[in-house]
Amino acid sequence: MKLLIKQIKEHEKIANLLEINAIERQHLMNQVFTFADEYIESLSEARSFISKKVKQDSLKVKSKTKSIDKILAIFKDEVTENGIRTASGGHIGYIPGGGIYASALADFLAAVSNEYAGIYYVSPGAVEIENEVINWIKDIFSFPKSAIGNLASGGSISNLIALTAARDKHKIKNEKIPKSVVYLSHQAHHCIHKALRIIGLEDVIIRYTQLDEFFKINSVVLENQIKSDKKNGLNPFLVIASAGTTDVGAIDPLNEIAEISKKHKLWFHVDAAYGGFFILTSKKDLFKGIEKADSIVVDPHKGMFLPYGLGAVLIKDAKAVLHSHHYSANYMQDAATDDLLKSPANISPELTKHFRGLRLWLPLQLHGLKPFIACLEEKLLLTRYFREKLKTLGFNVGPEPDLSVSYFWYPVKGNQNEFNKRLMDYIHQDGSVFLSSTILDNKFVIRMAILSFRTKKATIDKALTMIEKSLKKTKKEFKINSD
Repeated sequence: MKLLIKQIKEHEKIANLLEINAIERQHLMNQVFTFADEYIESLSEARSFISKKVKQDSLKVKSKTKSIDKILAIFKDEVTENGIRTASGGHIGYIPGGGIYASALADFLAAVSNEYAGIYYVSPGAVEIENEVINWIKDIFSFPKSAIGNLASGGSISNLIALTAARDKHKIKNEKIPKSVVYLSHQAHHCIHKALRIIGLEDVIIRYTQLDEFFKINSVVLENQIKSDKKNGLNPFLVIASAGTTDVGAIDPLNEIAEISKKHKLWFHVDAAYGGFFILTSKKDLFKGIEKADSIVVDPHKGMFLPYGLGAVLIKDAKAVLHSHHYSANYMQDAATDDLLKSPANISPELTKHFRGLRLWLPLQLHGLKPFIACLEEKLLLTRYFREKLKTLGFNVGPEPDLSVSYFWYPVKGNQNEFNKRLMDYIHQDGSVFLSSTILDNKFVIRMAILSFRTKKATIDKALTMIEKSLKKTKKEFKINSD
C-alpha cells in the first residue's frame, strides 16, 4: 500500500501541472488577450487573403514544451497569417460569419465552466439557455411552441437532423427507398446530398426542379413533376427549398411550395442556413411561407455574425425526431425522468454536447437585437452599392439579388471565361479583399457574399480599387485596350 501511495503522489505532482494557479492564469490571459486585441485592431488594414505553404514542422506535437509567447507566434504565422482571414470584413468571397467578440467571451465561459448541455438532469441552466435560444428562433420564424429544435455545429448537421426526421415520418426504408422521390434545386447546398447519403437514402430518386431566370424553383413545373411521379407509381415524400442559396442568394417561392407540399402530403424542408435571419429586415416579405415548413435550418454563425460552429434546426413533428435520436442506456438511468424533449441529446446525433447556446444568448443579452438588424440592413445596402459601382467599371452583374450574395463578370470578345479566371487570379494575388468564383450556366463569374459584421463601405471601396487594378493587369495580358 505504501508503494501504491508513493506512486499516486509521484503522478499527482506531474498531473497537477494541468491545474494552473491564479498568477500563471493571469499571465496567460494577459498574453492571449493582448494578442487578440492586436489581431482585431489590425484587421481593417491587413490583407484578407494570403496563400503560403504551412511550415508543418512548427506545428508538430513534441514532448518538449513551449512558452505561451512561442505558441502565439506559431499561431500567428501559420494560422492567422495564412489563407482567408475569416474574421476580417474583407472576407466577402464565401458566406462569412465574422465572429463577434461577445461570442468569444461566451465560448470562454462555456469552456471554463465545462457545462454539459446534452442532458437536462446534468445542467438544467445550460440546457434551459439552449432551449431559450431555440424558442427565440421559433418566434422569429413563427413556428409553433410545440415545435422542437436543436443547436448543432452548423447547417450540415442541422440539415441531417431534419432530413432524418422526414425519412422516419414517411417510413422511407428497405424496398421503399428506390421508389421514393426528393425534389430540390441545383442551387441546393451540397450538404443536402451528403445528408441523404449518410442517412441511407443514396438510392432515392432526385428530381432537380427547373429554375427561373433568377435561379429559383419554378413551382408550376415542380407540381407537374410531383403529379407525374405519383401517376407513375413513385413515392414523392420530400421537397427541399432554399431561403438564400449559396451561389446567388436566391429565395425560392416558399409560400407556393408550401401549398404544393401540403396538397400532396410531402414533407417541406427549408434550408435557410445563410439567408434565414434576413427575415428580421426589410426583406421579410420574401420569407412568406417559411412558417408553413415542416422543418427549417438557419445558421446563427452566418446571419447573427457569430464564430463558426452554431447552426439551428426547427422541426414540427417531435415524434419523428425522437424516433430517430432518442436512446436509453443503463448508465443514464438517473436522467430517465427528464422530459425527453428538454434534453438536446434526445433530438440530435450528439450525446456529448458543447454548450453552444451561450454564444448566442450572451450577445443578445448584452447588445439586444437592434444592432444585429441594423447590420443586416447595412449588408443589403452595401450589396447594392457594390453592384452599382461595378457597373461603372464596365462589369456585367447578375439579376437583382434577394439578399447579400451576387455575382459579376467582365464582358470581352473571345474567351470570356478565361479572361475572368485570370482576373480572379490577380484578385487573389492581391488579397486586399477576398472574393470567390462560381460557374452559372457555363459562365465563369466572380461572387460577392457580404455578411461579415466588419464589412463596411470602406471595405467595398477597397475591393473596388483592387478589382480595378486587377482588371488593368488582365486587360494588358489579354492585349485589350483599357480606354
